[in-house]
Amino acid sequence: MTIAVCPGSYDPVTAGHLDVIERSARFFDEVHVVVAVNAAKTPMFSESTRVEVIRRALDKAGCTNITVSSTDGLITDYCRKVGASVIVKGLRQNGDYEAELGMALVNRKLAGIETLFLPADPILEHISSSIVKDVARHGGDVTGMVPDCVVPMLAEALAQERMRKD
Repeated sequence: MTIAVCPGSYDPVTAGHLDVIERSARFFDEVHVVVAVNAAKTPMFSESTRVEVIRRALDKAGCTNITVSSTDGLITDYCRKVGASVIVKGLRQNGDYEAELGMALVNRKLAGIETLFLPADPILEHISSSIVKDVARHGGDVTGMVPDCVVPMLAEALAQERMRKD
């Protein structure tokens, strides 16, 4: 059985993330979507919220060979724990390759885990979590960029963010 891991911060999960995850599920027996907790970052959504949103979105898509979890450790340690032999990363045309290549080489050195780069769908490659948050912060409509359940959650999180600033 071939197990793959799709790690990311998913803050929030986007249509582009879901596309890469769902396409990965066609190639591997089992796919673990792992919300990577980075202590150096302050996420908009909690770890548990991000995990739950991804689960809901994938349930809606009918994906049955996907597990969603989180880790605050090394992704390679998570891969070892679940028996994964490959990490899948989606790549857009905005310099993702340069950023991801170094990490892929480190992961191979640390644990012999290979990284598969999956090109983003051209229709979705402009979408990133950062862009989604920026568009929403400025009152733009992010419908279609994120799962439907994220739109009101994003509005609420941004309202709370504004209240903290005032």
